[in-house]
Parts: sequence; structure tokens; C-alpha cells
Amino acid sequence: MLPPSNLLVFGRTGQVATELARLAPDATFLGRKAADLSAPESCAAAIRDRLPLAVINAAAWTAVDKAETEEAMAGVVNADAPGAMARACTELGVPFVHISTDYVFDGSGVAPWTPSDPVAPQNAYGRTKLAGEEQVAQAGGPHAILRTSWVFSAHGANFVKTMLRLAATRDRLTVVADQIGGPTPAADIARTCLALAEGLTADPKKSGIYHLSGWPDISWAGFAREIFAQAGLAVTVEDIPTSAFPTPAKRPANSRMDGSTLATFGLSRPDWRAGVTAVLKELGVRQ
Repeated sequence: MLPPSNLLVFGRTGQVATELARLAPDATFLGRKAADLSAPESCAAAIRDRLPLAVINAAAWTAVDKAETEEAMAGVVNADAPGAMARACTELGVPFVHISTDYVFDGSGVAPWTPSDPVAPQNAYGRTKLAGEEQVAQAGGPHAILRTSWVFSAHGANFVKTMLRLAATRDRLTVVADQIGGPTPAADIARTCLALAEGLTADPKKSGIYHLSGWPDISWAGFAREIFAQAGLAVTVEDIPTSAFPTPAKRPANSRMDGSTLATFGLSRPDWRAGVTAVLKELGVRQ
């Protein structure tokens, strides 16, 4: 088993990093002050200085719309920094776990995306994340790229917290219903990252791309209804098309992901509804 004290995590206050800190409190967590992702070589230096037995990158540029006008900087953070981390890990011969996104696909069709499906990102954020995947793989060391989607938790900014905030002043909301995907609890992503790091330590041949998303797949509107139902809030959700809610960055219509290859590590897709229950309890909305 991988000793938690020998685990290095990039990220400190984000949704997944917060959950990792709960699961592995003895790990070393590097926030922005300790590791600046806009300076990739400083991230590599942090790895060489600490000599960890495994590294998880839970930090990223996640401002999807802002990336449309700042793609170069988003690329440094989402591609060059993890690339530098991965190369440092390759030098040390230790596993590197990197979190990516379903946005690397074009969002077409209705079939769940598999790790081997062709990639064709439709926005700047997706392009930078794909570039990060490529740099991590090209580093040549033991690695796992974990693509995930629709992340939520009791921390930071996410759909669950946004819905609860809006429900405080409204009894009717319009929510996009033609984008389908799997909401994913940050806690499950954290558990999966730890399992991947441990699995790669035991067998580096398991390196590759894996998908993790909650089940069952649902629309944003359906996700909202479940949140309100569990929270006991009388809020009516009206379905609207994506065209009625334009954003600077194009969102994929199909974010379904095939997570069957997680069985390699003895894992399967989590039920996101249980994740909503846990988040609402933590927020004090549900007893």
C-alpha cells in the first residue's frame, strides 16, 4: 500500500483536493503559493525536491468561459504544468495521476465516450486539457489520466451549490435539458485518484486513460430536480434548450462517459444521487 505521507498532491483548496485532504491527511498538498502552475518548471522542481512515491495533480484552470479569451495562459496551466510534472515523475519512476475532462470530445451522438474514442474538443478549455493529456502520455512514465465530468461537492463553485443559492430567492428556474452527462461527486474522484496511484505503484503497466462519471446519466434539468427533491425545496424546473442559455464556450450535448475500464482497478461508477445526499448533509440542508 502507498504510504500517504509519501504522496504529493498539487492543489489545496479545490473540490477534489479538499476531498483528498480528508482521505489522505498525511499527504503533502501544494497550493498556489507553494506551486505556481503558471510556472511549470517550479512544479517539476517541487517534485524533485520532495521525492514522493506518487503524485496527483488536482489543480487546473477550470474557468471554461474565461479560457476562450485567455487560452494561452490556460494552456500553460492545463498542459505545460502537468507535462512538467509528468516528466519529473518519469525521471523518478513514480506514478502520476492527472485529472482531465469529457470536454476533450466533440459532444456529438448519444453513446457514452470510451477512453479510445477520437478526441475533438470544441472549446479552448477542452483544447488545453487535451494538450495536457498528450504531454502527460508523452512523458513516458507510469501515469493515469482520469477524465471526469460535472464535478460537485460541498466546497467551491459547482452546480449543486448554485441551484441551492438560486432556490433561496426563486420558486421557478429554467435549466438546460439537452445536455446529458453524469454528475460526479468530488469525493469519488478523490477516492479514485488514490486507487489509481496505488494501483500504478503495484503495476505500472496499468498506465493509460480512464473515465469516471456518476450514474445514471441525466440532463442538467434532471440533476436540478433531484437536488431540490432531496433538499425538500418546492422549486419548479422548466426545461430549456442550450440555445436559450448561450455561453462564450460551447458546451457538449453528450457528456456520457463509459467507465467500464475502471474495473482494472476494481472500481465502478458511483451513484451521484448518494453524493447529492452527502453534500446536502454537509451543507446542513438535509439531516
